[in-house]
Amino acid sequence: MEYLAHRDEENGREQLLIDHLHGVSDKAGAFAAAFGEEAAGRMVGLYHDIGKYSQEFQTYLRQGGGRKFDHSTAGALEIMKKKSPLSIPTAFCVAGHHSGLLNGGNSKADTEESRSLCGRLKKKPGQDIPNYQAYREEVVDVLEVDKSQLIPRFGRDFFAGQFYTRMLFSCLVDADFLDTEEFMQLGENARGDFASISELKERLDAYISEKFLNEQGKRYDEPINQHRRKILRECIAAGEADEGSSLLSLTVPTGGGKTIASLAFALHHAVRTGKKRVIYVIPYTSIIEQNAKVFREILGDENVIEHHCQVDYSPAFDDGDYDKQLKKQLATENWDAPLIVTTNVQFFESLFANRTSRCRKLHNIADSVIIFDEAQMLPIDYLRPCLAAIHELTQHYLATAVLCTATQPSLNKIFGEDYQREIKEICRNVTEEYEFFKRTKIELLPQKVTLADMADCLQEKKQVLCIVNTKKAARELFAALDGAENCFHLSTNLCPQHRKAVLAQIRQALLDGKPCRVISTSLIEAGVDVDFPCVYREMAGLDSIIQAAGRCNREGRRAKEESLVYVFTWADKAMGNSQHSLRVRSDATKNVCELHCDDIDNPIAITAYFDQLHKIDGGEWTENKLDCKGIMKMIREQFMPFADAAKKFVLIDTPTRPVFIPYDEAGQEIEKQLRQGIKSRRLMREAGKYMVNVYCGDNYKSHFEKLNAANKIEVLDDSVAILIDMESYSHTMGLQLNIEDGQGVFI
Repeated sequence: MEYLAHRDEENGREQLLIDHLHGVSDKAGAFAAAFGEEAAGRMVGLYHDIGKYSQEFQTYLRQGGGRKFDHSTAGALEIMKKKSPLSIPTAFCVAGHHSGLLNGGNSKADTEESRSLCGRLKKKPGQDIPNYQAYREEVVDVLEVDKSQLIPRFGRDFFAGQFYTRMLFSCLVDADFLDTEEFMQLGENARGDFASISELKERLDAYISEKFLNEQGKRYDEPINQHRRKILRECIAAGEADEGSSLLSLTVPTGGGKTIASLAFALHHAVRTGKKRVIYVIPYTSIIEQNAKVFREILGDENVIEHHCQVDYSPAFDDGDYDKQLKKQLATENWDAPLIVTTNVQFFESLFANRTSRCRKLHNIADSVIIFDEAQMLPIDYLRPCLAAIHELTQHYLATAVLCTATQPSLNKIFGEDYQREIKEICRNVTEEYEFFKRTKIELLPQKVTLADMADCLQEKKQVLCIVNTKKAARELFAALDGAENCFHLSTNLCPQHRKAVLAQIRQALLDGKPCRVISTSLIEAGVDVDFPCVYREMAGLDSIIQAAGRCNREGRRAKEESLVYVFTWADKAMGNSQHSLRVRSDATKNVCELHCDDIDNPIAITAYFDQLHKIDGGEWTENKLDCKGIMKMIREQFMPFADAAKKFVLIDTPTRPVFIPYDEAGQEIEKQLRQGIKSRRLMREAGKYMVNVYCGDNYKSHFEKLNAANKIEVLDDSVAILIDMESYSHTMGLQLNIEDGQGVFI
């Protein structure tokens, strides 16, 4: 009898099961070889589908439907019989290759029905699952099941054991997808065919030579460009050096050319060390779009893959180049492209995920260069698990990580205490470069200010930016400026398309030298290229204050002494933000200001700020401060809690629902399609440009429920609500709430 793995009903083709097992085994072994675990990869590939040897599954497959059968437990049962050090992690991989990695569970308490590995391993062939013993007719096991470089660590490092299992799981599920894809010819001639890392380096070197190192350039001799070239050369030299460090920092002041310099290090280092790809991890999609545009211009659009919520490569909605779109779409599934640009959320949540689709890409992070851009934005409430993942990748999976920012978080002490490792700085003269690139003077206002005081200050300035901590403060301050010429409001109560239009007006007013007064929340601090002669910033974290200063005298055309950034505190407590995390950051800033009052934006002050924030030197520290969900503790105390860890590790955990705003004609066209029930990925990506996220807590007082109760929105389904009362959307203030209990506050 021939045992089948898959059938292509449309073309009448069949894939033999033994061919599929060997194909997946070869691929998974090759993937795992990137971190020295080829034998483990080959084993999970060979055993993952032996449950398909049952008569029941073969009947199901040939008849093209009917009852589905558990075919994943069989391989786990057989692997556990080997009693190898590899048995437990490989059994997890095989048992979960469809359903996702399970919790380990409890061997005594769990039953066959439990959704845990311990429960699954109690299933009996021929009773709880179909008999699969026919696999012995074809599967010949000649694998070295005890050969592993990483397994011996697991007895003393539970996090390492879970991380290893997830990486091996990634090898299996990607190999399974790819082998099936090849048989079905879904990605025929579409995968791969990207430029090599060496070719990308050559393109970058040519660009650098023309734009930065060409002495005939118009601005070659300007001091600012001399310093940018100095930083760039240091990064190239570090990339070419053979110093063995896989954990680095790149501290470049705002305006120092950090984007090109970090790319230069990454590509030169990747070529020298044979790394497979470069991965940029960035906190905000606005910065991603800005950086990805630069990368595409230098390296070619076809070689840059963005993977985040606001990009879609669906070939059905392309611009005519179907093959190019399909290639990019496939690359987002497993990150097999040379340059990946993604978010903190996508990167770290994947490293703690248990679902096959999220884990599939993980093995391709191994043997890569990872640039953590704006590293100060690593999620502080999840900092311990994030740093543990970075340590594993750089210590045991051949990755090189670079913490890249203008405000370097002082993580050396955490890495030193927890892992006995040191972060090496790429730039040798950080303090000197900070002094040169300093284009503003930051002053702390000694007296607290009232709303009226601040409104008067802003009225006196022709062009000024004021950044506050809450939407409430932004709204009330903007209202207090009523009548002022060219006054703009920015917050996430404006849908993204509206914000884009307002920013275009702001940039044009600044360019034309017209009056321009902007009241904004912190959304303007990162990835928004504007240049004001004066900035006011409500007291916040020092990193946020320095980011705000980056919107002042951005091009360095004015004297530093004339480019002032004022840090203020509201006299009325109701105008401030009572959120605990912001209070902690503000208090850390105040403490640092007492010691560095004349120069709070120098590297020493920045280090002191992060030390205070992380409570590294003195002060009380609790494990949950940098691990708000207790994930590291849970991993230590429970047996491989994959599903629970994935559930807990959610970086954006605020209960909100999006409300679609038909803001302009394009938005109104999207609304028509939504009402017709169209839900293509392409349409939903476009709809995202018109969404405002609204708090939707479990009680009737939530903002979403207030809008709904007042008949201001129409809820189409669980994913889409449309604003139908456009009087509730101001052309200046965005989404408003005017119902019986008064003006709602969107925090």
